[in-house]
Amino acid sequence: MKKPPITNYKKSDLDKFDDIIRNKKKEIKEDYSIKEAIAQSKAEYNNLSNTSSEIRLYMFQTGTLKTKMKYIKMNQSNEEFEIPVPWFLIRHPKGDVVIDGGNAKEVSEDMHAHWGSVVAAYEPVMGKKENCVDQLNNIGVDPSSVKYVLHSHLHLDHSGGIGRFPNATHLVQQREYDYAFNPDWFSKPAYIRKDFDKPNINWKFLDHKNDDFYDLFGDGSIILIFTPGHAPGHQSFLVKLPNTGYVLLTIDAAYTMDHWNNLTLPGLVCSAVDVVDSVKKLKKIAKEKKAIIVTGHDPDAWEDFKKAPMFYYD
Repeated sequence: MKKPPITNYKKSDLDKFDDIIRNKKKEIKEDYSIKEAIAQSKAEYNNLSNTSSEIRLYMFQTGTLKTKMKYIKMNQSNEEFEIPVPWFLIRHPKGDVVIDGGNAKEVSEDMHAHWGSVVAAYEPVMGKKENCVDQLNNIGVDPSSVKYVLHSHLHLDHSGGIGRFPNATHLVQQREYDYAFNPDWFSKPAYIRKDFDKPNINWKFLDHKNDDFYDLFGDGSIILIFTPGHAPGHQSFLVKLPNTGYVLLTIDAAYTMDHWNNLTLPGLVCSAVDVVDSVKKLKKIAKEKKAIIVTGHDPDAWEDFKKAPMFYYD
């Protein structure tokens, strides 16, 4: 889609354009155009280049989950606790990228039919237009344009993008995909098989040993980081934006800032040791890159971010 022209130049910028035009009229020709002036200005003054980027990060959510504190922060209270269900879109010159997709569309239509008894522990609050496809339509993104769907893991509140994008390649850790079909008893309610066991999905499987820090486009803009613990094949995402800098999407490697700060474990874990090691790994990356931290389901921290469709990060 063609970008609209930039019109919010500073007065100092326009003065420089005027100087270029004035000089060119004297030195070359009288009909020197504003287009030529802008091109010359950009060549001579790097600070005049268009600061808007073709890489954009949109933060969406598919409603919330009503749950108990203990299911989010291990061994804590039965206090009612409501959490956001985020998902993300990255617009990139090489193709649009969806991360997870949040809750499946069917959840908004009949939560009990789609999720069954798990609703007793995690009750979704989701409007019928809060699914990932309708939300992309709100910003003019055609589902057929999505090139990749990246899966942090295949839990029920992260599997909403599967099968929604006809031309997409779905990237998931092989370990996570295999486990989802045969989870341990304590994790089984978190996997809704009809979300991911679908025909005609173009899967690409990553190997946690050989594909850690997988560079999706080869330009450092989207890095997939293996962060097991909450789920055996969980992965987080480091996004590099030209103006904002690095954004670290921990997803459920760190549910909340309490988890990030080693004050609690998440309510559901496959390996507590892996959970702790993954947070250590992400903290090192965040420090090195001076990254903005976006945790998986922190209702307080989530309030501070700019949300789509009105806003995005670039």
